[in-house]
Amino acid sequence: MARHAQTRARTRLSRRSKAVSGLALSTLVGTALWAWPASGDDHESRTDAKSTMSTTASGPDTPRTPAAAAKSAPNAAPGVPAGRPIPGLSDAARKAIPADSRQVLVVTGKGMDSYESQVVLYTRAEDSDTWEPGPTWSAHNAAHGWTDDHRYGDLRSPIGVYALTDAGGRLPAPDGTKLPYDHNDSFVADGTGVEGEPLAGAFDYVIAINYNREPGTSPLDPHRPLGDSKGGGVWLHVDHDGPTQGCVSLKPKVMRELLRTLDPDLHPVVVMGPAHY
Repeated sequence: MARHAQTRARTRLSRRSKAVSGLALSTLVGTALWAWPASGDDHESRTDAKSTMSTTASGPDTPRTPAAAAKSAPNAAPGVPAGRPIPGLSDAARKAIPADSRQVLVVTGKGMDSYESQVVLYTRAEDSDTWEPGPTWSAHNAAHGWTDDHRYGDLRSPIGVYALTDAGGRLPAPDGTKLPYDHNDSFVADGTGVEGEPLAGAFDYVIAINYNREPGTSPLDPHRPLGDSKGGGVWLHVDHDGPTQGCVSLKPKVMRELLRTLDPDLHPVVVMGPAHY
């Protein structure tokens, strides 16, 4: 996870355990450590992100109230008969999807401790409760897998349902981007990953996941409503062919497609966790 602006090689990860030791400076006994500033708690923001949001990408005003996850609400649209639900989710996860959401990005991990996952964008038409799946994409999540009680530096991605309201990146927004987009040179990831893969370009495109962040601000915003101990800076970003510190990473083509597709007017959310969360 991370404070992300002006990132430098500041974390370390064991080849054997694929564990990262972040700025928390925890020591992994009996392992060889690698410098690894991948997405996670160790990216510091030096920018006043609230003043850097681009005005070229439009979107509705977003709530200013702190929120770790999207507000819980029934899955069905009011007054609409039950249709085809999103498969593979628990009843609790389905009920946590806001009633007005018509775009749901489902990130399914292979297991509680796995850093491999798959991603599907589900959409539904207005006045319908039938969810239609898009293509399935491969992705990476955190090195240690998943948790329902994320803490700074635990190297696990937070389980839950979170709104997707803001985006940004080192590169300009792709044509057709609908989310507010902060084009900012501070989206930088240096160093190498656990298997020596370069991290350059990992933050070319970023979509903030509203875990412990202030909606309506740049992904670079360092404010953590739940406190720093709960981590933050959880993003969708460009994949670097290795596990992350807490984010979800996808290929550049997929990130561009998501930026062109996710629409604030359709209240997109991400549902993320191990299989059958």
